[in-house]
Amino acid sequence: MARSPKATLCPPPHPRGRERLPGSWKMLTVAVCVTLLGYLQAQELQGHVSIILLGATGDLAKKYLWQGLFQLYLDEAGKGHSFSFHGAALTAPKQGQELMTKALESLSCPQDVTPSRCVELKGQFLRLSQYRQLKTAEDYQTLSKDIEAQVQREGLREAGRIFYFSVPPFAYADIARNINSSCRPGPGAWLRVVLEKPFGHDHLSAQQLATELGSFFQEEEMYRVDHYLGKQVVAQILPFRDQNRQVLDGLWNRHHVERVEVIMKETVDAEGRTSFYEEYGVIRDTLQNHLTEILTLVAMELPPNVSSSEAVLRHKLQAFQALRGLQKGSAVLGQYQTYSGQVRRELQKPDSFHSLTPTFAAVLVHVDNLRWEGVPFILMSGKALDERVGYVRVLFKNRAFCVQSERHWASEQSQCLPRQIVFHIGHGELGHPAILVSRNLFRPSLPTQTWREVQDRPGLRLFGRPLSDYYAYSPVGEQDAYSILLSHIFHRRKESFITTENLLASWVFWTPLLDSLAREAPRLYPAGAESGHLLDLEFSGGQLFFSQQQPEQLVPGPGSAPRPSDFQVLRATYRESPLVSAWPEELILKLAEDIEATAVQAVRRFGKFHLALSGGSSPIALFQQLATGHFGFPWAHTHLWLADERCVPLSDPESNFQGLQAHLLQHVRVPYYNIHPMPVHLHQRLCAEEDQGAQTYAREISALVTNSSFDLVLLGMGTDGHTASLFPQSPAGLDGEQLVVLTESPFRPHQRMSLSLPLINRAKKVAVLVMGRRKREIAMLVSRVGHEPKKWPISGVLPRSGQLVWYMDFEAFLG
Repeated sequence: MARSPKATLCPPPHPRGRERLPGSWKMLTVAVCVTLLGYLQAQELQGHVSIILLGATGDLAKKYLWQGLFQLYLDEAGKGHSFSFHGAALTAPKQGQELMTKALESLSCPQDVTPSRCVELKGQFLRLSQYRQLKTAEDYQTLSKDIEAQVQREGLREAGRIFYFSVPPFAYADIARNINSSCRPGPGAWLRVVLEKPFGHDHLSAQQLATELGSFFQEEEMYRVDHYLGKQVVAQILPFRDQNRQVLDGLWNRHHVERVEVIMKETVDAEGRTSFYEEYGVIRDTLQNHLTEILTLVAMELPPNVSSSEAVLRHKLQAFQALRGLQKGSAVLGQYQTYSGQVRRELQKPDSFHSLTPTFAAVLVHVDNLRWEGVPFILMSGKALDERVGYVRVLFKNRAFCVQSERHWASEQSQCLPRQIVFHIGHGELGHPAILVSRNLFRPSLPTQTWREVQDRPGLRLFGRPLSDYYAYSPVGEQDAYSILLSHIFHRRKESFITTENLLASWVFWTPLLDSLAREAPRLYPAGAESGHLLDLEFSGGQLFFSQQQPEQLVPGPGSAPRPSDFQVLRATYRESPLVSAWPEELILKLAEDIEATAVQAVRRFGKFHLALSGGSSPIALFQQLATGHFGFPWAHTHLWLADERCVPLSDPESNFQGLQAHLLQHVRVPYYNIHPMPVHLHQRLCAEEDQGAQTYAREISALVTNSSFDLVLLGMGTDGHTASLFPQSPAGLDGEQLVVLTESPFRPHQRMSLSLPLINRAKKVAVLVMGRRKREIAMLVSRVGHEPKKWPISGVLPRSGQLVWYMDFEAFLG
């Protein structure tokens, strides 16, 4: 049908008259034809859009979604599309229509629309909106037929359908199945489904939900909403970086950025939402999604074209993949004091119940790439705090020293003043969204049609400085996040949403920390300003901790235990060798001190210190302590060896060397030629006998270590009595002349390389670190057995002319 008008509007000139047309007339004819054809093609691409809001009578719909849909209608209705809006829920038709009508009464128009025009527009929107009950597959079939009938009756072409899931995630599967089987639009029309968080509880549940939804919808059809990505300032982070790329290229890196803070504080508590909060807590509620998404916008590499959804999402994924794994010490937790009482009332819990759910959390994050190496990112969120505010603060290093006194410092010139960029998301003392740039940095470039400079407000101080110290810009007209996101959905701008790949990458990052904190008792704090400095933070290396000591808890939670500092280090004997026992923190401090003392003594006597380290999880806290708390350690004269290694590439997260690199080597200055990883990966093969990796390592030890006698070997003890990678019934490494052997582990990965027992026993000192309640049973057993290395390899550790010292925490030693 489109070809006929095109031919009529632009007929070819008659052959005989062609040469008689002036050149300018020909050009004009061509221009008119191109314009008209473009118009007709644009008209062909547009059509009727049906928007189905599931959960149309719920709180989210009433507060935000209907208003967002009304704004979408105002923005798009006159541009060639026609619309119909279907509010849907499980509620019966009559009651549902009444609830929906009540929700629509509160719709408002932009400030530049006159009251009479607003009444007219609301009337149009109401006539296009209807309620329907959607419970069964037949209901969805009926909806689809009604849409098709309307399109046919009005002579329209269906452009597509948007289904907005404003419902709990447990309902997703049934709704998705019904849409897929009974309510997809016909050929040539698109489908978009919009999903609200939570998207799972951990990596496994997120993976299961993603797999289920993926069986009904294609990836390009799904739009997972994080409404923070629709907030005006958050949505401006990438454009701001792009528009100021020339200036920021030299500043946006580890050489100039001191730290980045991503903060979301609330004054309200969890009253009325304790059922949700008990299941999710503050980390799952805000840090895993809102704050992590913002972090990636700050940390990601800027693509050449920030308008390319594909490029933005690809660079965000790369940022996720560069996040360093979180340890238990990366986070601190808090809980406002009245929370457990609210849970007891709302969920009918007994009077003895005390919740461990955090309502406050701060996490220290590092991005392991060249741009951000060593720069701390602090993510913090909490309820019942002293103010409601959200912001991202990029604080730059300041190496300046000014001779004149502060009263002579000019905000636009003095380099002694703090230098920072703040993306002020909203609320706080400023009271509105804004972007702030210190005047001694640069004057930022922002689009003048949508952002305007903020007038100074004498007396207002932000982040320690008066507002006049900043170039400050706010939006010309404030927009709700959901209005922005609905517009992006309509225009298929996927960069504002969370892909399956990015979602799972986020859960891979957060799940181990959540698991490790599951039984941690949070610090109790009073609500609001009464908390004082109780939640103030400090960080060092990879550790985050409260600045103030833990006060006595008014209501001790389950699992409350005396702090390590309440106990002295216990000294005793174990298997006729010295034993040091303490709580974990004290034990690690003591072991680190002893290793440093041994290192200093060895360097003083021989000029070097040879240290062999085992892998696994137990030494991680030790590595972190050595990296951050021992500045007198003679690293420049230390040779680091591995006591054992898994047969995986050294870059593999399972590699012991990779653990050593992540938690120690990247934080200290050991000459690279003093680092001796085990050669498990030779000739693109792993631990192949013919590559003679074990023999190569043995020759290296013999060449560099006098008498092949290490100054100190650090070992652990497995629950089966193994040590290093010497396992019970192991055919190799327990005796004989070999210094380094290949062994088989009962655990994956099965192939290992290990120092042999005879080599370990040549050491001047051997330290065995045993931690955790899981080790209590084997610790008791080994305390009673004799020298039986074939059954319990650890029992064969006894240096011939050196010293053996056991370091065992109270849980492993006393149970």
